[in-house]
Amino acid sequence: MADLFDEKSKDWDTNDMIRALSSGVGSAILKNVPLDPKMCVMDFGAGTGLISTQIAPHVKKIVAVDISVAMLEKLAAKEELRGKVDIVRQDLLDSPTIGKFDLIVSAMAMHHVEDTERLIATFAEHLDPGAGIALADLDAEDGTFHPPETEGVFHLGFERDALRGILARHGFTDITFRTAHTVDKESGRYPVFLVTATKQ
Repeated sequence: MADLFDEKSKDWDTNDMIRALSSGVGSAILKNVPLDPKMCVMDFGAGTGLISTQIAPHVKKIVAVDISVAMLEKLAAKEELRGKVDIVRQDLLDSPTIGKFDLIVSAMAMHHVEDTERLIATFAEHLDPGAGIALADLDAEDGTFHPPETEGVFHLGFERDALRGILARHGFTDITFRTAHTVDKESGRYPVFLVTATKQ
């Protein structure tokens, strides 16, 4: 399968919009999720590690999961993540075999996964009772966030109530949405939510 992020990875970390978005999401996670030095965290759709680098100093280990070789190569090259992050290149829905976690975080990856219900179910399978999630993605938008014909985009953001229902069906409680960041583009303003929840 072609790596849809091969070209994008080259200037991903220097893109001002992406840096601001990642900073906003990372700050929201640090503010709203209790982290501790014993935690093992999955970063789903980890990309180049812009979220992992913010979380890594506060936890024991991060498992960075992504399907893009190019993005993960950028992550692996970051000195500040050496010895703290394990890299796993696989489709989590096809191969959900990477253990249990205290927390799953994700930033702007869910809209690239076609089956949201199955994704949330897979997250739940990787969490023991009491473990948590912190997932960030676009609020429902009109299709103008991505350039026309962008490959690999299955959802034009998410309705919060609909996503809340999916989370509840798969055993999550204390479901809380907040706006972590707003992306300003020529085509409009696009709020990005952070939803936190606890696995029953």
